[in-house]
Amino acid sequence: MKLPRVHCKECQRPIAAGPVAGSLSKGRLCRHDPPDRRARYGDSLVSCPGSLAIVDLPRPAEQLEFMEAGEGQEPDEMPVGPLGTVALF
Repeated sequence: MKLPRVHCKECQRPIAAGPVAGSLSKGRLCRHDPPDRRARYGDSLVSCPGSLAIVDLPRPAEQLEFMEAGEGQEPDEMPVGPLGTVALF
């Protein structure tokens, strides 16, 4: 699964954000190091202060809509939803 990238407010780098349970439009930044970690902390593992922050996802989830297949339509000819998907059931 490819996670969307959101800019960290602390280090301004694009970081992957995973979904947060119960909120379709929110995500949690993945843990990451500050850009100057080696210069400031040597080999110590130190996370960026923005790690694990709750952020707005760039595109909130959308509800899939059920579409009726026309008489004799093949799956290749079925209409495609807003996310480029087709309901399979």
